[in-house]
Amino acid sequence: MALALDEARAAGALAEVPIGAVVVRGGVVLARAHNRVRADADPTAHAELLALRAATRALGYERLADCVVYSTLEPCFMCAGALVQARVSRVVFAVRDPKFGGCVSLGRVLDHPRANHRVQLEEGVAAVEARELLQAFFRARRGAPDGAQAGTNRDEG
Repeated sequence: MALALDEARAAGALAEVPIGAVVVRGGVVLARAHNRVRADADPTAHAELLALRAATRALGYERLADCVVYSTLEPCFMCAGALVQARVSRVVFAVRDPKFGGCVSLGRVLDHPRANHRVQLEEGVAAVEARELLQAFFRARRGAPDGAQAGTNRDEG
């Protein structure tokens, strides 16, 4: 999770919502990424999706069996669906996303009984640090002179 927090800090330094993700298999980091929604002008450029894409390219295969994904925020419905499609074994996240979390907050995509694959889930790892990053980011944005507000459901942490 320390690497995911590093990625979240990198995102925040670029004025992106500070979310980071890392894909690990057998103790080896396959990929790491941070949000690039604004930089890429792409609503799907979430840290988890970018990390999944990089990991599948690194392996040369679309399935990530035996992989663990670490994320600083509960994956949204889009990312949770991609995690299931990639057949990730386990997801570890720091804090819940009460506005759009697709793992426990608003839905249970990762372990839905009708899904063809279920992902193990662990939450709360490094929650204090991840929450502080998100809260500081949004406090700063609300205090911005131009009143700039972030524009996605994942913007509140």
